[in-house]
Amino acid sequence: MKVKVVVVGLFLLVSVVGCKKKKPANIEKEIEETTTEIPEVKEEEVEAEPEVDLSLDKKPETLPEDIVELNQYVVNEGLLGDIFFDFDRFDLRPEARERLAKNAEFLKKHPELIVLIEGHCDERGTNEYNLALGDKRANAAKDFLVSLGVNPDNLKTISYGEEKPFCKESNEQCWQLNRRAHFKIISRSKE
Repeated sequence: MKVKVVVVGLFLLVSVVGCKKKKPANIEKEIEETTTEIPEVKEEEVEAEPEVDLSLDKKPETLPEDIVELNQYVVNEGLLGDIFFDFDRFDLRPEARERLAKNAEFLKKHPELIVLIEGHCDERGTNEYNLALGDKRANAAKDFLVSLGVNPDNLKTISYGEEKPFCKESNEQCWQLNRRAHFKIISRSKE
């Protein structure tokens, strides 16, 4: 029995010692073949990150002096936009509140601007009813802007009712465009 144990032990010893892994003859070559080369980046190829001005003292952009050009500019740049209402309503829809927030941001940057908020309606209803509804729409927009910090002295309102339609067809798609509060810069304050 002792002989069997000794033979098994010798067998295991020979197996462990005799089974060393052979190193490849040219290990450096094998490493080169399996390594991906990282290209060298030259300094002029690296794009510089744009500088961001985080100061709160930003000067407002220069606006056109002419009022007609100024109104066209703010519309084209999306700085001041109309809001729309549901039929026979003057409460502000969520998208109207979002648009008014953008309008307020612009107006607070330019406190010298005096804006007329026009209330409009579609052709349905009497003239008197639509004038009153247009007034409520214009004032709802004004009140919301004031709640966002716009100077109430810089906001004027008027109702045109159904008298100045944006679209003249008699269908819902057109009427939706006429149920609006329209923003128009009318002057600059003297301050």
